[in-house]
Amino acid sequence: MAVKLDGKKLSIKLANDLQADISSLKSQGIVPKLAVILVGDNQASRVYVRNKHRMAEKIGLESLDLRLSKDISEAELLEKIASLNNDSTINGILVQLPLPDQINADRITKAISPKKDVDGFHPYNLGRLFVNDPYAIPCTPNGIMYLLKSYGISVDGKNVVIVGRSKIVGRPLAALMLNQSATVTVAHSHTKNLSEITRQADVLVAAVGRANFIQAKDVKPGAIVIDVGINRNAAGKLVGDVAQTEVAPIAGYLTPVPGGVGPMTIAMLMKQTVEFAKWSKQKK
Repeated sequence: MAVKLDGKKLSIKLANDLQADISSLKSQGIVPKLAVILVGDNQASRVYVRNKHRMAEKIGLESLDLRLSKDISEAELLEKIASLNNDSTINGILVQLPLPDQINADRITKAISPKKDVDGFHPYNLGRLFVNDPYAIPCTPNGIMYLLKSYGISVDGKNVVIVGRSKIVGRPLAALMLNQSATVTVAHSHTKNLSEITRQADVLVAAVGRANFIQAKDVKPGAIVIDVGINRNAAGKLVGDVAQTEVAPIAGYLTPVPGGVGPMTIAMLMKQTVEFAKWSKQKK
C-alpha cells in the first residue's frame, strides 16, 4: 500500500515555521503583506481566496482583500494593479483566476511587478525558472517539490511523466524537475499511447482536471504518484485526477485528495510572500 504524501500535515508544520519567521520580521519592523484581488463572484474562487486569507491570519501575515465587480473594465483592473505595484507596504500581489471574459488574463499577469508576482506566472519569472535562476516560482509546482524533498524523495535520474501542460502546473513543474536532473516527459491531450508512457514513470504527476483519469493500469508498480486534480464526481464528492482506491495498492507513494497538493499550494504562497518581504528590505 502506498505511503501517503501528507500535504496537510506538512503545511501545518510549514505554517508554524512561517509564524516564527513573521514574528521575527515584525520585531525588525518588517510586516509581510499580501494583496489578493478577486474579480466577480465565482464560488470556487471565493473558497480559494477565503482559505488563503485564513492561513495568512493564522500565521500573522497581513492580507489585503480586494473584491471587485465582475463588470470592472480591464483598464480599471490594470490601474488597481499599478497602484499595488507602487505601494511599498505590499510585498505580494495575487489576482485570482479565472477572470471575466472582458479581461485578458495574460495582460493582467504581465502587469504585476515580477518582484511582487507571488503566483510566479509573469513571463520574466517563468523565464528565470527555465534557466535555473528562479526568483518567483508557481506555488503548486513549488509545493510538489517541497513535499517530495520533505519525504526524502530525490528526482535525480528518475523518469518523470507529467500529464498536463498548463502554465500553472505542467510547464513550470517540468522546469523544476529538469533543474533537479530528472528525465522529464510532458504528456497532454495530443499524446499517443499515453498509458504506455505513464507506465514508464518513476514519478507520475496527474494535472489534467479530469476525475479518476489515471487508473491502476496506467501506473508502474512502486511509482511516486502526485495527484494535482480537484474535481467533483457525479455524486458531488471531491476527487482527484487519480483513481485513488485502485492506485494506492500499486504505487509506492501517493498524494491524497483532499489533503495532498492543495494545502501545499497555499503554504507556498505564504512562504513566497514572506521571502519577498525579506528580499525587499535587504535591497533597500
